[in-house]
Amino acid sequence: MASANNEDKQSSAKRVAVVGAGVSGLAAAYKLKLHGLNVTVFEAEERAGGKLRSISQDGLIWDEGANTMTESESEVSYLIDNLGLRDIQQFPISQNKRYIVRNGEPVLIPSNPIALIRSNFLSAQSKLLIMLEPFLWKKSNLSKVSDSGESVGDFFQRHFGQEVVDCLIDPFVAGTSAADPESLSVRHTFPDLWNLEKKFGSIISGAIQSKLSTKKGKSGKLNSSSTSTKHQRGSFSFLGGMQTLTDALCKELGRDELKLQSKVLELGYSCNPSENWSVSSAPMHNKQSDKQSFDAVIMTAPLCNVKEMKITTKGSPFHLNFIPEVSYLPLSVIITTFKKECVRRPLEGFGVLVPSKEQQNGLKTLGTLFSSMMFPDRAPSDLHLYTTFVGGSRNKELAKASRDELKQIVTSDLRQLLGAEGEPTFVNHFYWSKAFPLYGHNYDSVLEAIEKMEVNLPGFFYAGNHRGGLSVGKAISSGCRAADLVISYLEYSSHDRVSNEQPC
Repeated sequence: MASANNEDKQSSAKRVAVVGAGVSGLAAAYKLKLHGLNVTVFEAEERAGGKLRSISQDGLIWDEGANTMTESESEVSYLIDNLGLRDIQQFPISQNKRYIVRNGEPVLIPSNPIALIRSNFLSAQSKLLIMLEPFLWKKSNLSKVSDSGESVGDFFQRHFGQEVVDCLIDPFVAGTSAADPESLSVRHTFPDLWNLEKKFGSIISGAIQSKLSTKKGKSGKLNSSSTSTKHQRGSFSFLGGMQTLTDALCKELGRDELKLQSKVLELGYSCNPSENWSVSSAPMHNKQSDKQSFDAVIMTAPLCNVKEMKITTKGSPFHLNFIPEVSYLPLSVIITTFKKECVRRPLEGFGVLVPSKEQQNGLKTLGTLFSSMMFPDRAPSDLHLYTTFVGGSRNKELAKASRDELKQIVTSDLRQLLGAEGEPTFVNHFYWSKAFPLYGHNYDSVLEAIEKMEVNLPGFFYAGNHRGGLSVGKAISSGCRAADLVISYLEYSSHDRVSNEQPC
């Protein structure tokens, strides 16, 4: 009797389709399932996880996509706690030791602003600009505040000078988004800093005041609640690599709930209470499609793929020609190992980033993570394992180079930076043709197109790294927020139908 009741409950639950089994789609599906909704996740590829892709081979463990994440977003903590992943979180050894190349050699980045001022990393003129920034950029001087189309490079140059842009901002954005400071919109890439300037004028003063007000707000809460949930801060991964997270999410979804190699071809909105949305999908390379009905849809596929789908509303075509072309940055990830005795100047820490100006010193890579230094279990004790990135907006064509050419480029850079002699003992190469969407100067039109879809298609919600940020944590947050919107929408729709008030 109990099982029959459960089956009735399951069959009467609202149904939600999630298109895309990357981390944002899986996070959304997991949250919806916890809420008691029936979920089906459609994924065109043969594997779930999107850009969280971990490989274990011959005693090596490496990531071909994101290598670490942070717990800056509350939704990340929510997932880790609910999935029971706390015990297998991995925090890098010496993660505060990070390097940037200056004049062809890796230099340790000072770990905080005071250390930066005391160090020789920047010139005296740049350090003076940093110290004077709170006085030069006061709230009253709003005429200097950036406009919405300003680039990341121009924004930081105004506040801190060109050397800071060239030596710090340029390698940072290359390492996090594969882009360059001039092509990125500051409003979309660093929205928090852009808002700080709007509110306070000075970035430094704004950051300090915001931090103080946050601490003040937290101090008003019960001490027991704040200390009991305190976790180690900083970047982290998991035993087995980043894919451990998406594997855990997949495990929570049943076989019928996760449909791999199932490409969505058509979406149809009917405004019919018994079939609000229809989703037609087909296995890859198979023309015969399967059609299912749902109450709502969460779309996490890249916009370039969305444009290829057929969408109808109440039987009429819903044209997607208002979606602008989105620029995507290509990236190659090259994994190498060297015998420890062959690396003459190994560096302890997280990794090294290469500013674009260092190309004049013969360096062609964007940066390298010291993978086995961060996580010693990722390689045998006699090997150094490195993860190197090539391409992005700096060298789009180079990202598409052959494995042999990329091997030579990486070997040359590691020889110059770390004294790695001879050939690597192992090489692996993975190419992402669309590693990141570019948050460029016209990105407002992309966000407006997403909003237009959501406004004109009731029960349709978009999530993923095209909106809100490129990091793993931001993608998770985006998926969870979309799930919350679906829950609210379905509750509101149910109430409206009972009241006979919902117009179609």
